[in-house]
Amino acid sequence: MDMNIILFDGDCNFCHGGVQFIIKRDSRKQFKFASLQSETGKMLSEKYSLPKNIDSMVYIENNRCYLKSTAVFHICRKLDGAWKIPSIFLLIPAPIRNAMYDLVAKNRHKLRKNAQCKIPNKEDLERFI
Repeated sequence: MDMNIILFDGDCNFCHGGVQFIIKRDSRKQFKFASLQSETGKMLSEKYSLPKNIDSMVYIENNRCYLKSTAVFHICRKLDGAWKIPSIFLLIPAPIRNAMYDLVAKNRHKLRKNAQCKIPNKEDLERFI
């Protein structure tokens, strides 16, 4: 089985919220998670030659690395139910999609400034690498 890995900014409450969103909609437990700041995140960042100051969610599937909106919509394809529908936006050219992604990424620390990170239960904790 191929491993689907999502790298996220471990210092960002908005990103933690995104991880929780994915976990709730991934009943088949297809995804593993690692923060970009973790040893695993650093190793994968190096393996895929990611920029040192990456400001994007990263999705690794079948040894291919996706960034920004492309990562988000490839993840959507694997989520439960109607959450697959947004993957249709992959038909829009990446520069257009990424303009919106960059706007959200630029302001993400403000968007969930006061949110508290959920402590994962044992079952969810096993999905973090």
